[in-house]
Amino acid sequence: MKKTWRWFGKNDKITLEMLRQIGIQGIVTALHEIPNGEIWEYENILNLKNYIESFDLEWSVVESLPVSEKIKYAAEDRDEVIENYIVSLQNLGKAGVNTVCYNFMPVIDWVRTDLSHRMADGTSVLYFDKVRFAYFDIYIIGRNGAENDYSPEELNKVRELHGVITEEEKNALIETIIVKTQGFINGNFEEGESNPVEIFKKLLNNYKNIDKIELRKNLKYFLEKIMPVCNEYGIKMCIHPDDPPFQMLGLPRIITNEEDISWILEAVDDFHNGLTFCAGSLSAGIHNNIPDLAREFYNRTHFLHLRSTEVLPNGDFLEADHMKGRANIIELVRIFEQNKNKIPMRVDHGKLMLSDDDKNYNPGYSFHGRMYALAQIDGVLATIKYLNSEK
Repeated sequence: MKKTWRWFGKNDKITLEMLRQIGIQGIVTALHEIPNGEIWEYENILNLKNYIESFDLEWSVVESLPVSEKIKYAAEDRDEVIENYIVSLQNLGKAGVNTVCYNFMPVIDWVRTDLSHRMADGTSVLYFDKVRFAYFDIYIIGRNGAENDYSPEELNKVRELHGVITEEEKNALIETIIVKTQGFINGNFEEGESNPVEIFKKLLNNYKNIDKIELRKNLKYFLEKIMPVCNEYGIKMCIHPDDPPFQMLGLPRIITNEEDISWILEAVDDFHNGLTFCAGSLSAGIHNNIPDLAREFYNRTHFLHLRSTEVLPNGDFLEADHMKGRANIIELVRIFEQNKNKIPMRVDHGKLMLSDDDKNYNPGYSFHGRMYALAQIDGVLATIKYLNSEK
């Protein structure tokens, strides 16, 4: 495996010099300043690539070249937006950057309700509280028919919460679900947005007639359009699983389990149409056996995210220590280390620990927490390599 790190550009508090010192080999980044749907110019790509290489590192993966909402819900001008995407891919290929992680999640990227859930050891992790999310869906967004998506027991708890929740807690849910976890990834929202709920509702409304079948068709259409340029430049497109891997907010989710992944890879059966195997996203669904999925899809996996989740009996889940939880990271490392040659891997969603708390890092992207996780993975890698050499 090639050890990589998600880095948010020259303004990131975590510098490339710091990353060299902890054994990072490749950088995972993007032109975050370019609005979704616009062209990534060759000169801008090359400037960033040269900057990364000046630290004896390489730009290993683009994460991400965002797919515009217009492509996902098939707006009238989607072909124009896809053409911009193709030009951006051409420019990446010309610059020698040929692995692209992206997602096809409508409106929302990954979703949590608490970005700093305190653990017994004093660290903090990302947390998804199903009842609080249901409250957001029913009372804050006010989505029609939202009550039908939750059990009677969950609805009773939501009503109880409605009687005691404070305005501060409501605002924190809006900030967490809409702004903080979506803004720096999808670009649909910005810090300080005066009315994020109304913007969110408008985005949801674009999908009122889009079900799973239609969203699959739109993904297939997009992939068929871009595969020629991917083949020309050897660009590997790596779709990221839905996080969490189940339906929410009435939106279709199409990368949640074995059947979904198989459909995507078979619908456009091209080596360059591949998978970002995110162990954390997949492990948040109790229907998924993560090592089994790795064994089935390793030959179409071009990028690996290593993290793990713990799913609680009530449906809540939290980011687990990388050596614990449902993902079985040790077995995953063994599978990919034996079957893939130099696959880029990055540890994902580290806990907040030590002096991370006051640095205002992007949610899930702390320094010490990810460095701690990387050290754990380093130990696993060294052990597996040793055992393989003994055999």
